[in-house]
Amino acid sequence: MKSFKYTINGNVYKVHINSIVDDVAEVEVNGTPYSVKMEKPAKKQIVALKRPAQAPTTAAGEPVISRPANASVAGAVKSPLPGVILSIDCKVGDVVKRGQKILVLEAMKMENNINADRDGKIVEIKVNKGDSVLEGADLVVIG
Repeated sequence: MKSFKYTINGNVYKVHINSIVDDVAEVEVNGTPYSVKMEKPAKKQIVALKRPAQAPTTAAGEPVISRPANASVAGAVKSPLPGVILSIDCKVGDVVKRGQKILVLEAMKMENNINADRDGKIVEIKVNKGDSVLEGADLVVIG
């Protein structure tokens, strides 16, 4: 249903509400499932669906397809799938070996180590912690 992120006394809690039936909510807190009894039954929510915007088309009626403007850099380690950068385990100037973990990408609720694909030196880091990236996006440049 919904996901929330709470910080209580410096501790971060990721809460996902799976379902609410009468006065019992099935929730997951940092991956641990709980059954929570509420004092009052939850109100029924009315969900309004919005129609997606019409995609732009050419004069012939064909859809306009846009591609990212920036081209890929030689020596770049690319994102294998879309996700969020959880941590960056290297800095510019670091010497890395093939197979060494350089960052962590969260995709489909799983943490994925992104490893260096060759020996070399980190020339540029193209992402920041917390960034959302698409599949094929340049993450780190190894020279």
